[in-house]
Amino acid sequence: MNLVAIDWGTSSLRGALLDDRGRVLEEQSHPRGILTVPPGEFPAVFESLFGEWMRPRGSRCLISGMAGSKQGWIEAPYCGCPAGRVEVGNSIVDIESNPERTISMVPGLSDEHDGVPDVMRGEEVQIFGAMALMGRDEGVFVLPGTHNKWVVVRKGRVAGFRTFMTGEFYALLSQHSILARMLDATAPLDEAAFLQGVTQTDNGQGVLHNAFGARSLPLFDRMPKAEVASYLSGLLIGEELRTQSLHGVGEVVLIGSPALTERYALALRTIGVANHTLGAEATWAGLHALSAYQKAAA
Repeated sequence: MNLVAIDWGTSSLRGALLDDRGRVLEEQSHPRGILTVPPGEFPAVFESLFGEWMRPRGSRCLISGMAGSKQGWIEAPYCGCPAGRVEVGNSIVDIESNPERTISMVPGLSDEHDGVPDVMRGEEVQIFGAMALMGRDEGVFVLPGTHNKWVVVRKGRVAGFRTFMTGEFYALLSQHSILARMLDATAPLDEAAFLQGVTQTDNGQGVLHNAFGARSLPLFDRMPKAEVASYLSGLLIGEELRTQSLHGVGEVVLIGSPALTERYALALRTIGVANHTLGAEATWAGLHALSAYQKAAA
């Protein structure tokens, strides 16, 4: 039986039709994130995009991401860490369930540090998929994005994670601060400038000081405007790396778009940490793994 696998985020929507072995038969991508869907219109959007895939009797759909938030289609309460495929699978919320078809929402994960909660939605599925694809149940997984996740997995369960607003800070600084006048946000990645930014964080002065260099370096003609965006990106990612305990970690698994995972791979190499990179296939493998667990548990 085919599975309709959907990753429904804040700004975008992706879907894949998978066969019973998890192989992708068809894919879709739309700019229909949850912020574009008026209250009460989620069923209509779903039908317009995926109704044909759900036509066969007994069809099943699993949805992950922000569609399961309070602002989404239906809230799927967070599952607390430590949590693996079993805990998340047992917490999946049905939106619609009948002999004709089933549509269900995957919950996100929550963790807590020093009395402050941390959350993710959608990344947990990518982690389960990465574990399935790589045949591993231990390690450090990094998911770059607007809000980057650093995740520790032990014995097949997410033991804990931390979120870093690196992507959002880059957008704010490069578009809405004084630095925006000194850089070209559309310039391609300059590896040398990026790595210069990464290593600059070793000075121990902190990102609030170091970020000002993205203004002063071009001001004194010590860096071309086309390189400043890469330098700023390196500063922020370098600051993120500086907070991690990676001693003894053989390999970090990066999951995300090539444009972002490339930068983290470069930064990790500066501290001698190897990496393995996965993309969208991790999402589909994760939703297939959760569906397989549900079938086995039924």
